[in-house]
Amino acid sequence: MALAVAIVLLVIGSLVFHFLSPWYFTPIASNWSTIDFTVDVTFWVTGIVFVGINLFSAWAIVKYRHRKGHKAHYEPENKKLEIWLTVVTSVGVAAMLAPGLVVWGDFINVPENALRFEALGKQWHWSYRLPGDDGEFGATEVRHMSVDNPFGMDPEDPAGQDDILIADPVMHLPLGQPVHALLRSTDVLHNFTVPQFRVKMDLVPGMVTYQWFTPERTGTYEILCEELCGIGHFAMRGKVIVDEVGDWEEWLAQQPTFAETQARPVGDAAAGAANYAVCTACHGAQGEGLLALNAPKIAGQEDWYMRRQIANYLNGVRGSDPRDIFALQMAPMAIVLTNPTVRENVIAYIQTLPDEPPEQTIFGDVERGAELYTTCAFCHGAEAEGIWSTNAPRLAGMSDWYLARQLENFQQGIRGGHEADVYGDQMYMMANILKDEDAINDIIAYINTL
Repeated sequence: MALAVAIVLLVIGSLVFHFLSPWYFTPIASNWSTIDFTVDVTFWVTGIVFVGINLFSAWAIVKYRHRKGHKAHYEPENKKLEIWLTVVTSVGVAAMLAPGLVVWGDFINVPENALRFEALGKQWHWSYRLPGDDGEFGATEVRHMSVDNPFGMDPEDPAGQDDILIADPVMHLPLGQPVHALLRSTDVLHNFTVPQFRVKMDLVPGMVTYQWFTPERTGTYEILCEELCGIGHFAMRGKVIVDEVGDWEEWLAQQPTFAETQARPVGDAAAGAANYAVCTACHGAQGEGLLALNAPKIAGQEDWYMRRQIANYLNGVRGSDPRDIFALQMAPMAIVLTNPTVRENVIAYIQTLPDEPPEQTIFGDVERGAELYTTCAFCHGAEAEGIWSTNAPRLAGMSDWYLARQLENFQQGIRGGHEADVYGDQMYMMANILKDEDAINDIIAYINTL
């Protein structure tokens, strides 16, 4: 009897949880309301079966419980019951499958007027490509990928010269326009999902998969990777911003083509020496960093990372949080590097400065730090050398006090809190595995040995 009561309470609790729970689909923002319909049908069919079977089980437990003087009747065959079960089961399965087959038929047939774009997934980053004025995508190959050509564009293919490249994890789409998303992975399985759009598809290395949808609400929506792709899987986030058509066209006009990215000015170290004079006061004549002025070592840091951080200061991604006092100091200084040529010259000059290890100021348990660093190594490299493809800068040989401060800033949301700082947001999530100051000191003490 107690078991029967427990089953009935389970059914009641499940129904109450389903109908009163605040957790359900996010409001839909695309044309795929039929996806919601198929899920609702599945809920109703499986829900009715769940309630029916469990209540029948509870009834059977009470009805056919052991009682003295009663004997079980063995009936191996019951054609009437078998026919009913077969018919009802077939109807239930058909009710669940038929809407899904109709939706799948719509899903695989992309409208002819759909705007094509490519979403490129790699550990743990999203980037995007659109065809240029010729309407054709250029050829790509993994062997062409480098820090200067992260999309793997074939430089010999003329069709790719006008391809529009968005190296940032944020993609803009026009409102009301069907879009055809071509999905490509450079390493492992990923999955492109925007919950509000209701469609998802795996990115499979070596092939191009696709999905299509029509954004029907303006707004900003998060892109998730819903295929376990490695230790940074949970931090592989991006954004889709749905704009009015005019705003989208304005945004699109500001994005570089492949030819433009390859035409970036080559830095002149000799010219950069004069421009670097402004930086000397804080970062030192040799880029060695000055603790007294809270300026970290920059000699030896990769050019691509410095380029990104300067851009972040210029765009207000860094230096806009009132709690980040030292970044507030750096923001106005970065203005002297607004000109792209001057910026490249300074970065080129910094690359010529001697890469001398700074004085160690952080001490801790190196052995424990080595264990903690195991997670960091997946992005920053086993020797903390930095890996451009995971957007992770060099840590070894840099100012340890600065590393400690930045970890604390990430943990507190001082850094990584800006909506445009996608990589900072990843570090915000990762930095919180370090539970206290000792953990930070230990991991930095280990990095000092690399």
